[in-house]
Formats: sequence, structure tokens, C-alpha cells
Amino acid sequence: MFRKILIANRGEIACRVIETARRMGIATVAVYSDADRHARHVDLADEAVHIGPAEAKSSYLDMSKILEAAGRTGAQAIHPGYGFLSENAAFCRRCEEEGIVFIGPTVGAIEAMGSKSAAKALMESAGVPLVPGYHGQDQDPAVLKAAADAMGYPVLLKAAAGGGGKGMRQVHADAEFEAALQGAMREAQASFGDQQMLVEKYLLQPRHVEIQVFFDSHGSGVYLFERDCSMQRRHQKVVEEAPAPGVSPELRQRMGEAALKAAAAIDYRGAGTVEFLLDTDGSFYFMEMNTRLQVEHPVTEMITGLDLVEWQLRVSAGESLPCSQEELQLHGHAIEVRVYAESPEQGFLPQTGRLDFLKEPSTGRHVRIDTGVRQGDVVSPHYDPMIAKLICWDESRDKALARLHAALSGYAIAGLPTNLDFLYRLTNTPSFRAAELDTSFIDRELQSLIQSPTEAGSEGLPLAAVALALCERERAAAQAAGSAEPGSPWHLSSGWRLNQPARQHLELQMGGSPHAITTYPLQEGNALRYRVYGGGQEWQAAGRVLSSARNRWQLQLEVDGLRRQADLYRHGDEFTLYLATDVLHFSLLRPDTGGEEEQSDGAVLAPMNGRIVALLAEAGAMLERGAPLLVMEAMKMEHTIRAPADGCLKAYHYAEGELVDGGAILVDFEPATAAA
Repeated sequence: MFRKILIANRGEIACRVIETARRMGIATVAVYSDADRHARHVDLADEAVHIGPAEAKSSYLDMSKILEAAGRTGAQAIHPGYGFLSENAAFCRRCEEEGIVFIGPTVGAIEAMGSKSAAKALMESAGVPLVPGYHGQDQDPAVLKAAADAMGYPVLLKAAAGGGGKGMRQVHADAEFEAALQGAMREAQASFGDQQMLVEKYLLQPRHVEIQVFFDSHGSGVYLFERDCSMQRRHQKVVEEAPAPGVSPELRQRMGEAALKAAAAIDYRGAGTVEFLLDTDGSFYFMEMNTRLQVEHPVTEMITGLDLVEWQLRVSAGESLPCSQEELQLHGHAIEVRVYAESPEQGFLPQTGRLDFLKEPSTGRHVRIDTGVRQGDVVSPHYDPMIAKLICWDESRDKALARLHAALSGYAIAGLPTNLDFLYRLTNTPSFRAAELDTSFIDRELQSLIQSPTEAGSEGLPLAAVALALCERERAAAQAAGSAEPGSPWHLSSGWRLNQPARQHLELQMGGSPHAITTYPLQEGNALRYRVYGGGQEWQAAGRVLSSARNRWQLQLEVDGLRRQADLYRHGDEFTLYLATDVLHFSLLRPDTGGEEEQSDGAVLAPMNGRIVALLAEAGAMLERGAPLLVMEAMKMEHTIRAPADGCLKAYHYAEGELVDGGAILVDFEPATAAA
């Protein structure tokens, strides 16, 4: 076994590998860029080597620097994690040349699966079922469009060298093809240095089901069951679970054997994942094979009780697989959600900023968190914006979901937008609970997932008002208890006023709008009853604090006779209220003291740090609302900036290729109403 390994990665996967290596008595070396100097994975490793500036191509993608760090520290092997150099055949070859073990498959296997088009041809010859499509070398746009026209729309454009949803576009009509192809090729070139595309028939309601395979160097291979990864946005997974709901033992075996056949065709070694599209009739088709450990590997570990990183290390050290196919057991159900710094309301636009407050749920046998960040860390624009993976396990899917919902309601992040409330709503929808899964699920349910039904209805305001009133009462009571005169009338927390009815005025922000609320508390035993007024409405409400801790309260709330349990979190003047199937955000408004400069109506601002990829209109052009203005690349994805209204594009402030900071003015735009 290795004495020391280097992890050529960062974030949660680097921390994950270090955890297993430490348990096995293997010393670890981390590498880090300028942006990661104080990162968690750097602190966890036994040694750490600085490898360059924040930009990935000058640090985590620089093969020479990685190999130099391994040589300098005496590392015998390199674990590439996923992303970066994990599926780079040239890096694997250089490791071999320098006598360092690459913890992964061979050069030949990576090369065989590195091109989606070549992999399709290989799988076809091995008898693995394929989705109809064009995988040829002729990349003339006319040839690609002719193939799309022939198979019929919708089709899917995919980067031949790609993964993770990058360089991928859905095309629903021939008129969309040219623009979609150009965007996909640009993104593929930026992400993989290769703009070759393939065209596939787009199945309307498929599921994304993948098989985890493992092979040693002695000719033995097993499949470790399947994962359902159908919950995706921008073709990137956000929820994964194992085993896949509704997959029968017979279908599981057929898919597993097909996956083994695919891996055996390229003489595979180590951990790999064969990804299939599963159609509604039970037919399945090969998509691609990822020659690395997957982000979602924890759900497989939870249902098998195995450590896949340990398997990787043992197989790479020349050992045989720890067990045979017959010895593998599937137990219970596991669900993983990926917590991202992103704004679901803005098309899942990645976000940057500091994690000012981070409270994770308690972990144990049923709950696991894989993360690479701590409170106070910064999510930068240079890397993927994933904050953590939350994985929950129990004896059944329903029980695992209950664990997940409890854990999500115990997760609190402040300082930048996240998808936590989106995940909470997604996994609480009736159709998700019923396992009615397909890859279009999020697109179909998006509006209900990003807009709180409680907030949009009439219950949000009184719930927020009563929750805030209870918190204020608790705060006042605690302050009185700690004073020299706890019995003083100045410390009463009942809202008592001399010759006036008890009342409390609140100004709160909810759903992007300010609201003025007045509450009148009336003590009734251990509970408080309220009359709540706001927006011309009146509610009868009640509330009780069940338990409290710092910045968190468990409440019982009632509005017009409907009683429910709720968890309330506070960070400064920001509040999050978790209900059984919804999550509600609101904040206390402070008086406007002026001094804040308002954004000009004619300025279009950069939503985050990035680089200008393409300018899509001419200065002086009259455009309709939603017309594309420019394309920005940020966090390895392209984002189209569109006209905010009908009007005139006056001027661009940046040229193609230039870097921009978040909040910078990109375009001077004159709305039609202003021009009139």
C-alpha cells in the first residue's frame, strides 16, 4: 500500500480522499492555488504545496506543477478526484512516465471514453444499446444540421469531449439550431479545449440512471448497483438517489451486466460509472462512461456500507477487489442533494461571496455531509460553486426523505444566495415523493419550486409576524432575566402599554415587497393569541415557542385555525421559516437613511465576475425585451445577458475577451419609455 499520496484537486472531494487515506494510515499532500491558501483541504492534509494563481489553467490544470509537487514531497501516487485532470489521458501518461501511480484507469481506457463519439462507436461494436444519433468526425455545421433534421426534433447537442452539462444544448426546432450549435461549441472549447460535437435524439421523458462499476488489474469486475440522477438543472445533477426507484431486480441485473460489458470492452481498471437513459418502456441506452469517481458516489457507499475511495487505493496498489458480485448487498435507501451557491430565481446563476454564517445539520449514521468549506470561507468565481453534499440514509425511501427534510430544515447559510430552499421544495413536491422522476422534472415544476406558495398566498405575512413577535418576546424575557431588576415593568415582554392597547408595528420584506404589519398580543395560558393586520387584511393567529437555541426557534404557529410546526432561523435581520412542505424568507426593514446610490435605469450590470465571450447586438440597435445582448462565461458556464426592456442599446462597456467584476456596468441601455 502507498505510504503517501497527493490529491490533485480541491474542495470537498480533496477532503473526502484525505479522510479515507488518514483512516488507512496513508500520508496526504494537498495542492492549492492563491484562492485556496486557507481552504479546508489544505488544513486537513499532512503537507500542502502552492501551485499558482487562482485561475485553474495556471494551477489545478497545470500538469507540470502537480507532478513537481508530487516529486518534491515524495508522493507515490496521485488521486485526481473528479473534474480538472481526472479524465485527462495526457496527465495519466505523464504520471506513468515519471513513475507515479495514477489512482484511476489506464491511459487507454481514458482515451477510449474521452471522446463521446468514439465511445459510442466502441459501445455499438460491444453490443451496448445506444440512443439514435450522429457521432461522426465530419463537423461541418451543415452536416450536423442535416443529421438533426433527419432524426427529427427535439435533438441534443453534446460536446464530444464533455461532461457536467457543459457544451450541451437542447434544440427544439430547426430555426434554433445554428445559434445553439455556436453556443455549445464555444462552451466546449472553453471547458475542454475541443469543440467537436455529436447530435442525439432527445428523449422526451427519460430517466438518468447510472451504474457504478469497479474493476481490478486481475480481470475481475463488479457493479455496485444503480443511482437515479434524473433531477437536473442545466444538464447538471442536483439530487441523486440509490437504488433507483421502481427499478426491478431483473432490470437492475440487465443494466448492471450491460455496464460491465461496456467497461470490459476497454479493459477498465478502478472506479467508473456507466450512464444510461432509461425510457418509460424500460428500454435503456448508453450515454457515456465517466472514467473516475462520481460526485454522487456517497449514496452508493451508504447503501452498500463500502468505502469506494478505499477500493480505489487498494486496486491502484495492485490488490484484488475486496469482494465478488455475489457478496455485494444492497441495504436501505440513500438520497444526496448538492448545496450550491446559486440563484434558482435567476436561472440557477452561480453566486460568489463569503459564507458569513454556516450551520450544518447534525451528522451520524443517517446523515452525512461532504464539504470543503467552513464559516467565513469565500465562494470564488474561479471554481464550481458547490458548497456541500448532504446525504441521508434510512431503511426505505420514505424514511430517507423524512431524514432529508429534517436535515435541510437544520441547514442555515447566510452571506450569499443558495439553493437550500429550492432543494427543500423540490424534495417535498408530491410528484417527487411519489418517485415520478425524469430529466425534465425541474424544468416542468420550476415555477412552483422557486416561488413559495405560502409567500404568494395570504398566510405568509401573519406567519412571519407571529414568528417575529415570539422571537422578540423571547429576547425581551432573556434580557429581563439577566438584568438587576427582572421584575421591573420596563422589562415586561407582554407588549403592555399604559392606557393603550398592546401592539407591535413591524416593517418586513417578503417576496421582494415591503409590508407594514401590526400585531396585538393577547395572553392565553402558555400560548399567545394575536390579531394581525396588514395589507387591508386581518388574521386571527396564535403561537408558542417549543424550544430555542442561539438564532433558532422551534415554534407552533396557528393562523385562522390552521396549526403547524415550524423552525425559525435568524441571521442579523434576515429570517428563514421552515414549514412542513415550504420555506419562507423575510427580513426586518430598517429605516431608509439615504446615501445608497440607485442603479441607473439604463445600466445593465454584470451579475457576477466573469469574462465577455461574445457581443450579440450592434450599438444603436432597437431591441425587444429579452433580446440577447452578450454572453458571459463564469464558473465554467456561459450566461446570456438579455435586454431588460424594449429599447435601444446605446453602448457596450467591454470588448470580447475582457474580464469584468460583478456589479460592473456592461451595457448602456435606454428603455423605450425613456427614449419616447
